[in-house]
Amino acid sequence: MITLKRTNSNDSDFSLLTMQLDNELKTIYGATQEEFDQYNEIADLQTVVIAYENNKPVGCGCFKQFDADSVEIKRMFVEPGQRGKGIGAFILNELENWAAETGYQSTVLETGTAQPAAVQLYKKLGYQIIPNYHPYIGNALSVCMKKLLAKNLQERL
Repeated sequence: MITLKRTNSNDSDFSLLTMQLDNELKTIYGATQEEFDQYNEIADLQTVVIAYENNKPVGCGCFKQFDADSVEIKRMFVEPGQRGKGIGAFILNELENWAAETGYQSTVLETGTAQPAAVQLYKKLGYQIIPNYHPYIGNALSVCMKKLLAKNLQERL
């Protein structure tokens, strides 16, 4: 059974999972990942979601304000052995609901061309590819996406 916890970026389980994410990204992108690392810094963030299976952390994600109406989804990760179970969608849905509860109207995110499974997941969940936003403008490895959030709880259900 998968459970979710809303927490903050100081949570040790979040740190553990994001270290695994960073290692995976370095494996995928090699030295070019260093360019992206500066955009993945998360400090003092109060909007983190961690997924647990049998009290073991298996996935995470968070969001931060992007502009007055939008948040940016960051640090989405599910342990490789746990993929294909819908955990990523479960985390993302919780982040979207939390953002909507806080009054935001949309989410944006950046993923990479070398992560086609992530791109497909986001498309399946209603995200559309948009022109790359700052700081990813002109970066051929980046894929930026956006989703409008439902305005009320009834629309989200």
